Amino acid sequence: MRAGGCAWPRELGTTPSAPTGSLGPAHSDGKSLISVVDVFAGPGGLNEGFSQVGRDSGAPTFSVVASFEKDPTAVATLKLRSAVRAVGIDNPAYRRLLEGGALQDLRSDPAMAVALAQASAEVHEIELGESHRAEVRRRISRSLNGAQDWVLIGGPPCQAYSLVGRSRRAHDETFAADEKHFLYREYLDIIQDHKPAVFVMENVKGLLSASHAGIQMFGLIRKDLEVGGEYEIRSLVVESENPDPSDFIIRAEDYGIPQRRHRVILLGVRQDFADRVGTPLAPTGPVTVRSAIGDMSPVVAHMSRSVDDLRSPADARLAGVTYASEWLANRRKLSDARVSPDKDAADRLRRWLRVGDVPITLHEPRRHMALDLARYVFLEELAREGYAPKVDELPAGLAPDHKNVSGNQTPFRDRFKVQEWDRPSSTVASHISKDGHYYIHPDPAQMRSLTVREAARLQTFPDDYFFCGTRTMQYHQVGNAVPPLLAYQIAKKVANILGVG
Repeated sequence: MRAGGCAWPRELGTTPSAPTGSLGPAHSDGKSLISVVDVFAGPGGLNEGFSQVGRDSGAPTFSVVASFEKDPTAVATLKLRSAVRAVGIDNPAYRRLLEGGALQDLRSDPAMAVALAQASAEVHEIELGESHRAEVRRRISRSLNGAQDWVLIGGPPCQAYSLVGRSRRAHDETFAADEKHFLYREYLDIIQDHKPAVFVMENVKGLLSASHAGIQMFGLIRKDLEVGGEYEIRSLVVESENPDPSDFIIRAEDYGIPQRRHRVILLGVRQDFADRVGTPLAPTGPVTVRSAIGDMSPVVAHMSRSVDDLRSPADARLAGVTYASEWLANRRKLSDARVSPDKDAADRLRRWLRVGDVPITLHEPRRHMALDLARYVFLEELAREGYAPKVDELPAGLAPDHKNVSGNQTPFRDRFKVQEWDRPSSTVASHISKDGHYYIHPDPAQMRSLTVREAARLQTFPDDYFFCGTRTMQYHQVGNAVPPLLAYQIAKKVANILGVG
């Protein structure tokens, strides 16, 4: 299926859905769902995890009543997913979209048209900040409709805290004044105004070491989020009323996610629910890249630009194999670092990813330059033997023609990285939208970077989850998300705290 073409059909309007009760939306049997508000929502990773709790039994636990996001393409993705939850993935119009149709054609289905209009009332395209606080406050109040024991989820943008972001802006005089340092205060403002029973706040691991004007940001944020003692800030990893900062790091690969993604996640619990926190998340055995994408149909990248001696993909493949054979000739094979996936965790992952018989979408590879194809084959062949050379260790014929590729002082020496079949992948980050060099497919026969769908699977988005926008926009959304399967486990923990698990 084509990668882009998902502009939002604004002519659908913004018909609001009717309020359904003082405690939140209701099942058809009258039982209340727990309302969820998602801020800095991105494409909806946390959102998806919470929405799936109880859904397989026909009795969802949570209802996302409002999502706030400033990126218009992510907003389109959120609206589409909200509508799909309302009508089901077997809706004929959605099925046609997955089979290659246009988003605009969804309006031809009456049920989908109503769901899309309701989604426009639930998903808010707005930039959270001081100038919009009053409007955000009004919209949240309207969406909650008097609900008291509700849940706030989301993660303020992380560029100001990430190690890479701080490194890139080390000499930027404007960095200290960047408002992203304090976007968590928008999250805090919502907590202070609306008093959720529980909140879940996600950010990068670099938050633990970030400082601003000599102040350690993690300690400041943690203290502020306690709201003068109204909330306890708990870890999802250890059972403690006063966790150490490192106890807030969740290693996704320890919880059945096929990716080495380490994030800080804070669980805030209002004092009247604090005695229900109980045990932390239960770790599982490992799952691997093979567990996530090993069953996908092989696809081969096309060449975007040739060079004199590399005029076809076949030329590039031969060059890569030749360089790899020469490189390996006098080297001893490294020790095997592969892991065996946990069968139960791998089975659970497959059930989560594969939804019925939905078509596989967003699985077309990027075009790559001839030299990149040759580099990919070279690195894929070496990865099978346990080697991962840095960029400055590439053979002369494969080295990038960059002035900064000059040895140990080379920045980002691991800019080319093969994802190994029998290990969890490296972190799928938003940088995947810029190039695929850090996300090389493990199969030398395919000699390419990961497709959007493969990256989405490593992030544990189900195959029926469609991302709007161009391919670059889709990669960006996938890399910015919280893995939905991890969010699902957190959501089940929250449900237990609120007495419905």
